[in-house]
Amino acid sequence: MAILTGAEPFSHDGSDVGVLLCHGFTGTPQSLRGWGEYLGERGYTVHAPLLPGHGTTWQEMNRTRWEDWYACVDTAFRQLHETCERVVVCGLSMGAALSLQLAQEHGPRISGLVLVNPAVKFDDPRTRLLPLLKHLVGSLEAIGNDIKKHGVTELAYTRTPLKAAHSQLVAWQSVIRDLPEVTQPVLLLRSAQDHVVPASSSALILSRISSRDVTEIVLEDSYHVATIDNDAPRIFDESAKFIERVTQT
Repeated sequence: MAILTGAEPFSHDGSDVGVLLCHGFTGTPQSLRGWGEYLGERGYTVHAPLLPGHGTTWQEMNRTRWEDWYACVDTAFRQLHETCERVVVCGLSMGAALSLQLAQEHGPRISGLVLVNPAVKFDDPRTRLLPLLKHLVGSLEAIGNDIKKHGVTELAYTRTPLKAAHSQLVAWQSVIRDLPEVTQPVLLLRSAQDHVVPASSSALILSRISSRDVTEIVLEDSYHVATIDNDAPRIFDESAKFIERVTQT
């Protein structure tokens, strides 16, 4: 199936420090491209894969599950780890949850985590109905494109595929259960106003991980897709400083 223009995965060959960028649910690497280019200009090797079922149609995404998305980022990480001495994993929203699972599995092979508006829970009461709704309707209204900055649009689906969404919620249970296994340095950036993921999602992560090197930054001028919102320059700068620090030999 054809990939939407602008949704393509991207990579940059650089130093022996690698950065894996993981996009969010129903989104694409478009939301991470500016970030990846910024890190690439600073000499890092950068990979931003397109998750299965994304960047095509929401109907196609409904045929994929968390296991497919995780296999994609796991493969990308292993490829980076083969060519780079140190790797930092960064994720937006669901991409941050995938990053946490990578950290749980790969341990010290990951030098650090950068989590932007990480999603491991929703407050929407309709999520409790997903086991039933996913058999009755294929999709609901979109959750993408929550951006404050005027004139900026996220390349994301206009509908939320419910079978895929339910798979995400089920997977969160094991991600949350295993949060104490996360010991890597963590930089967590969250928007003060986020219409998709509640602040309690970040709070839950910070309360359960075992990392001792933890920095939380509140973004005051962005909504959920902060990597292409008003605070994007701060995310780029803070993450670059974090990556430099945690990958020093």
